[in-house]
Amino acid sequence: MAYDYAPFPYTPPPGLTQSEARHQVVIVGAGPIGLAMAIDLAQRGIASVVLDDNNVVSVGSRAICWAKRTLEIFDRLGVGERMLEKGVTWKVGRNFHGDEQVYAFDLLPEPGHKYPAFINLQQYYVEQYLAERAQDFPDLIDLRFLNKVTNHTDHGDHVTLDITTPDGDYTLKTDYYIACDGAGSATRTRMDLPFEGQTFEEHFLIVDVEMETSPFGNHDTPERWFWFNPPFHNGQSALLHKQPDNIYRIDLQLGPETDPKEEATEAKVIPRIKAIVGDTPFRLDWMSVYKFRCAKLDRFVHNRVIFVGDSAHVVSPFGARGGNGGIQDVDNLGWKLSAILKGDAPTTLIESYNVERVHGSAENILNSSRATNFMTPKTPIEALFRDAVLTLAAAHPFARKLINSGRLSKPCDLSVSSLQTPGDAPIRPGFSMTDAPLAGPDGPTWLTDVAQGAFTLLTASTKALPDIDGVNRIGINQSADYPCYHSVNGHFETRYGTDKIYLLRPDGHVCAVFDTPDTDPIIAARHRALGAIT
Repeated sequence: MAYDYAPFPYTPPPGLTQSEARHQVVIVGAGPIGLAMAIDLAQRGIASVVLDDNNVVSVGSRAICWAKRTLEIFDRLGVGERMLEKGVTWKVGRNFHGDEQVYAFDLLPEPGHKYPAFINLQQYYVEQYLAERAQDFPDLIDLRFLNKVTNHTDHGDHVTLDITTPDGDYTLKTDYYIACDGAGSATRTRMDLPFEGQTFEEHFLIVDVEMETSPFGNHDTPERWFWFNPPFHNGQSALLHKQPDNIYRIDLQLGPETDPKEEATEAKVIPRIKAIVGDTPFRLDWMSVYKFRCAKLDRFVHNRVIFVGDSAHVVSPFGARGGNGGIQDVDNLGWKLSAILKGDAPTTLIESYNVERVHGSAENILNSSRATNFMTPKTPIEALFRDAVLTLAAAHPFARKLINSGRLSKPCDLSVSSLQTPGDAPIRPGFSMTDAPLAGPDGPTWLTDVAQGAFTLLTASTKALPDIDGVNRIGINQSADYPCYHSVNGHFETRYGTDKIYLLRPDGHVCAVFDTPDTDPIIAARHRALGAIT
C-alpha cells in the first residue's frame, strides 16, 4: 500500500495499578471525530481521556472529501493547513450520461476564501495529523490505544466504564462519556438504542487505484466526475476523483443481487478498472464492497452519554456528508461542554447540541437519500424521470438543477434552535460565518483565523463595539482599542454589509445581529446562546 500503517504505542494505563481520579470527559474512539473532539476540548482547557480498541489508523482511504467549512474547523484545531498542503484541491464537478457531459458545476466560483470548496485527503492521513496534533496537549489529552470499553453504567451524575487492555482490566469514572465509536457503535448497541432509517440494497464497489498517468487525460486540474450509465459500466453509475500519492478513488454501482465476497477479488475488480482506464498501468491499493444505510438516533444526548459522528448518524457516501457532518458535531458540542464544565452555562445547554445536530443530521440524511434514490431508481417511473432529466440537461439549464449525484456538504441553518436571537442581516442568525480576506497589523489574514473559537462581536460599521466580559471584539475598517483589520477587495462588506453588528458563537454560527452597539441586548443574546433563555 502507498501509506505506511505504523502502529501507535501502547502504554499500560495507570488504572491497572491504582484507582484513577474521576475524569471530566472520556472519549471512546480515536478516529477523526474522537481525536478532533479531544483537541477542541483541550484548546478550551478541558482534559479528556481518549480510548481506542485499535492502535493503527483506519485501513483504506474511507472518508476522503473534506468540505470548506470542515477545513475551517480543522484550521481552528491546528491541522487545516497541513491537510490543505497534502490534499488534492478541487471545486469543479462534471456529470455524464453515457459518454456525454450533461452538466458541470463550480462549487466555489467566487474568490476571497482561505480554503477551497473541497479537498480530497484519505482518512488515514487525517487521523495521523490529528493524533500528532493531540501530542501538543500532553497535560490535557490522554490518548490510550488498545483500551477497549466492554461496559459502561450511567449513574446520573457520572458514568463508569469497564475497560480491557493487553495487561488486564480496569475502571474509569467520568462526568461525560462521548461516544465516537463509529457506525457500528458498541456504546449504542449496549444501550439498545433504535437506529432507524432507510437501508439501500444496492451494492457499491470502492477501489483505490495507484496510477502515474491521470485518467482525466489532458485535463491537469483534478475534478469530480460522475457517470450515469457509463459506456464502461452499462446500466449502473460510476464516480472518479483523485487523492494524494497518485491514488484515484473509483466507485462503481453493482446492483442489489451482487455477491460482495465474489466482487471484492482481483479477478473481478481488475477487468472493471481496465474498462475505465484502458492500458494505463495501475496498482490496486484498497478495495471494499458495501451497501449503506441512512439512519440516525432519535436523540444524541442520553443524560451523561453523548453520541457524536457516525455513532449518532450515518449517510450514504454520495455528497460527502458523513465525516463532514461529524466534524460539525464536534464544532457544535465542544464549546457547550466546556462552558458547562467551567460553570459558565447550565447543564441543560447540552440539550441544544441534541436539538441542533439532530436537525443537521436529518438534513444530511434527506439530501443523501434523495441523491441515492436519483442514482438508483426503484421504480420504472423514477427511472423514466431520471433519464428524462439527464437527456434534457445537456441543452436546458433548468433540468441541470434536478440532477442529483450528491448534494455536497455545507453547514446547516440552525435558526430552529432557541440559542439564536431572531434578526435580519446579510448572514442571518443560525447561519455559519463566511470567510473573507483581511489585512491586519501583522499582515494578511482571514476572518476565520481571527473570529473562531469564542463569542465574538464583529462589524464593519463606524460604531465602536462595547467591552463585554466573555466577548471578543473585531472591527473591520475601524481604528479602535480592540483588534481591527482592513477588508481586502471589499469581500467582507459584500458578505456582511456595513451597518450590522454580528455576535458570533464560538462555533462560528451567527447567534444575533444588532443595529446599534447597546450593551444590554448583546449581553442578553450571549446569555441566551449559553442556554439562559431571556
